[in-house]
Amino acid sequence: MTTVLSDAPRTAAASDWDSFLDQVRETVMSHPVVANNEYCIWFNKGEANREQVRDLIQQFSVFSNLFIVAQLIKTINAPSMEQARESCEILVNELGVVFNSGRTSPKDAGSRSDDDKDREGDPELVSTEGTVDGGIYRFNARHFEWLVKVGEAVGLGFDDLGKRKFGRDETLFFTDELARIYGSDDPDIAEGASFAVEHWAAAGFWKQLITGLDAFKDRECADLRLAFFTWHDRVEDQHAAHTMDELKGAFKRPGFDQQKFLDGAAEMLNGVETFWHGLEKRRLELERAAA
Repeated sequence: MTTVLSDAPRTAAASDWDSFLDQVRETVMSHPVVANNEYCIWFNKGEANREQVRDLIQQFSVFSNLFIVAQLIKTINAPSMEQARESCEILVNELGVVFNSGRTSPKDAGSRSDDDKDREGDPELVSTEGTVDGGIYRFNARHFEWLVKVGEAVGLGFDDLGKRKFGRDETLFFTDELARIYGSDDPDIAEGASFAVEHWAAAGFWKQLITGLDAFKDRECADLRLAFFTWHDRVEDQHAAHTMDELKGAFKRPGFDQQKFLDGAAEMLNGVETFWHGLEKRRLELERAAA
């Protein structure tokens, strides 16, 4: 990530910003889960077999569903009305409230089949921009339902997905850390965790998963639905443009504690890394079992 500063004469504030930014780069941008995620690098090769894809979908469904808990806690602990609304927007969009700008249904407004009507909630057809204020709620726009559709193609159903009992220790550690750090009532810790999560999500892992799933789909699972992943990839591409502005805003806030921010970011990324390590460990186990 490149940051361009003003050409104005150097000031103490600018020097402090440069020093802080260097620490952020070391803590966040250089963290192994952002810079060198071994599982996603492997998955990007398109070599995952059915059991490895099933494992990814099941563990991802637990993380995705329990993220709602962390997002609710974050909304409750928000330090301002503006931040509470931003957190609430993420929460209710996860639950199925569609952003109310952009096309949210097929262009053809005429007679549609049941399948077309069902696809009104498909992430290929809902907006990735706008606000949930005044948005429409759809059950089939709930992110967990999108993942259920993904799972169905590899023999996983509603009863196999999303619940805590299906999560491995590494997945549950990650989700609990999200609630503890991302949802912290200390605004500096929570801000550091939020920045870390956004930067991780925008660093490319969605694209790596999509590439691997596309290869699996082409090879042996033609009915695999990828819209959950492609929708999130598009959203994170948009978020990436705002992360540095949010960092600068936090830095300028009176009383901002840089160390708490960095600690929150580092601990959150350690939690994220644990999740991927769990997937990597399991995929190697499955590989050895298939040998």
